Amino acid sequence: MRELEYPFDGELILKKSKRLRRALLEERSDFLEKRIAVLGGSTTHDIIRILELFLLEQGIRPVFYESEYAQYWQDVMFDNPELVSFAPDLIFIHTSNRNITTWPAVSDKTEEVEALLAEQFAHFQAMWEKIAEVYRCPVIQNNFEYPFYRLLGNQEGVYPQGRISFINSLNEKFYQYAREHGNFYIHDINYLSASYGLDRWADPLYWHMYKYACCMQAVPVFAHNLANIIKSVFGRNKKALVLDLDNTLWGGVVGDDGPENLEIGQETPMGQAYSEFQGYVKAQKDIGVMLTVNSKNEHDNALAGLHHPEGVIKPEDFVLIKANWEPKSENINAIARELNILPDALVFVDDNPAEREIVGAQSTGTAVPEIGTPEQYIRVLDHSGFFEVTSLSEDDRKRNEMYQANMARKVQQERFADYREYLLSLEMHGTIRSFEAVYMARIAQLTNKSNQFNLTTRRFTQAQIESFAADSEYITRYGKLEDRFGDNGVVSVVIGRKGTLADTDIYRRGEIPDASDSAASGADVLHLELWLMSCRVLKRDMEYAMMDSVVEACRECGIGTIMGYYYPTAKNAMVKAFYQTMGFERTEETDTGVTIWRYEIPADYENKNTVISVKSTSKDVPS
Repeated sequence: MRELEYPFDGELILKKSKRLRRALLEERSDFLEKRIAVLGGSTTHDIIRILELFLLEQGIRPVFYESEYAQYWQDVMFDNPELVSFAPDLIFIHTSNRNITTWPAVSDKTEEVEALLAEQFAHFQAMWEKIAEVYRCPVIQNNFEYPFYRLLGNQEGVYPQGRISFINSLNEKFYQYAREHGNFYIHDINYLSASYGLDRWADPLYWHMYKYACCMQAVPVFAHNLANIIKSVFGRNKKALVLDLDNTLWGGVVGDDGPENLEIGQETPMGQAYSEFQGYVKAQKDIGVMLTVNSKNEHDNALAGLHHPEGVIKPEDFVLIKANWEPKSENINAIARELNILPDALVFVDDNPAEREIVGAQSTGTAVPEIGTPEQYIRVLDHSGFFEVTSLSEDDRKRNEMYQANMARKVQQERFADYREYLLSLEMHGTIRSFEAVYMARIAQLTNKSNQFNLTTRRFTQAQIESFAADSEYITRYGKLEDRFGDNGVVSVVIGRKGTLADTDIYRRGEIPDASDSAASGADVLHLELWLMSCRVLKRDMEYAMMDSVVEACRECGIGTIMGYYYPTAKNAMVKAFYQTMGFERTEETDTGVTIWRYEIPADYENKNTVISVKSTSKDVPS
C-alpha cells in the first residue's frame, strides 16, 4: 500500500488509520498471526494503532496485549495473570529517558554515578531475565534518547554527571546485553529521535498533556521502525535487490554515452553521489542481501558500465545480471525463478517512474520504492528497512557466494545427460546432526524465513529451538551441505515429537500437544512438526539424506511409525506431494487441504540417499 511505503505522510496515516486498516484486511487473507505484548513506560495506544498498520502491510496480523500506563515492570515481575494467559509471541518494552528514575547530580562523585548506573541497569536486567524464564519469547527494548536540554552544555557528554554521558553509558550496557543474549533486540529510538529532530521529537507538551514519550507526529516513524524489527524477527525480510543501471547505479546511458562518459567517481558532485550509492549497495552483500541487475541494455554494454574504473561495484558482485530488451516485469519473475525465491522477496530499484509503475503492477509483492533523486537513494532504501538485521550468521555473510556457486552448478549440470551422474560430479558432503548451540540462531532464522519447501510453516524463536534441543521428547536434525563449488551452510531442519498415534487428532487441528496430552515414555510414533529446506539446494537429494537420518534416530528410540503433516499455504504448494515421494502413505485429507501421512519403517530399510556422503553425529555414512 503506497500510503505506508517510505517516504510516507505521517499526518495522513494518523488521520486515515481506520480506512487504511480496513483496506489492508481486505487486500489479503494469508496473514501470519502473532501475539504481541506492548509494555509501556508511557502512553502506548496510538503506537499500537499505527504499528498494526505497518505489520498488516508486512503480512503479519497482530493481536495486542497493552499494559496499563507505566506498568511495564510490574506486569512482568509480579506475573500479571492476564499477560501470562496471553502467552505472547513477542514482547515490546516501550520505555524512554522519562523512565530513568534517578539521575546523577552535578555534585556526585564518579563512583556514585557508577552506582546509579548499575542500579538503573539492574532494574531492566531483572525484567529481561524474568521474561526469558517465564515467556521465552523475543524481546524488543527501546534504548534511551537524549534529553531535550543540556545542563552542562557542550560538556554534557564529557562529565560522568551529565545526562548525555549517563544515557550513553546506560545504552552501552543495553547493547552489551543484546550482544550476549539471543532473541533480544534494541529499538534504537536514540537514532530515530536524532533523525527526526530531537527538539520536535521530545516536545514536552506531549509528555505533560498526554504522557507520550515522543510527539504525536513522530508516532508513524516510530511504529514503522519498530515494525521493521518485528517483521525481521518473524522472517518477513526481503532477500534481494534488483537494480537498474543507467541513471540508477551511474549517471548517463551507457549504450548512448559510452562507458568513458558515465558520471561516476569523485570528479563531480553527482558522480560522488552515485559512487556513494554503489558503495552502499555493495555493502548489502555483507548482511546477506543478494544483488541482481535488471536493465534494458545490451549485455556487453552493461558489463562495460560495471567495469568502469571509478565504479565501486563490479560484475562479480552480482548473482544474476539480466541486461536485455525484455519487459522488466518479466525479468523480475525470471530472477525470482532462478534464485528459487518468490517475487515478494525482491526489491526493485529503478530511477524511471514508468518502469516502477509497470513492475509494481505486474510483479506481485515485489517492493518498488520511490527512490527520488540520486542523493536520496541511500536514505530511502535504508529507512525503508527492507533488510532489517536481527541476526547475522556466517551463512548470511556468504549468501551471495552461495548463490553464485549455484549458478556454476547449473552450468555444470548442462554438461551431463544423466542427472545422477551430475549429482555425483558435485562431490557433495553433508553434515546431519541433532541441533547444536553454534547453529541455533541459523536454525531459528530458517524456520522464520523458509516458505516454499516447508511442510507445516511453523515459526519458532531461538529460545524455542533451544528448548526442543534440550527436550528428550523431541528428535531434532539440522542438515549442512557442501560440494566442490562451495559450502551452502545449514539448509534443512526437521523437528519431530515423540508420541502415540492418538496425538494425530491434535495435529489434524493444526495444534501441538502439550506435556499433558502425551508422554514420551512408551511413545511409538514420531510426529513431524517441522520439515523445511532452503530452496537453494532443491533437487540435490538432501531431503533423502534427512529422511535417512530421521529413520536412524527413530530406530535408536524404538519408534516404528512416522507421521507427517502438510498444512497448505499460499506459498508451499511445491511440497504438497513431498511425503509421497518419501514413501509415506496418505491417510487423510481434510476440508481445508491438510493432508496426513504415515510411514511404517521397514525392517530392511535402505538409505534413500545415494549421492551425498553424510557425516552424522556418531559416524560417517558414505554414499
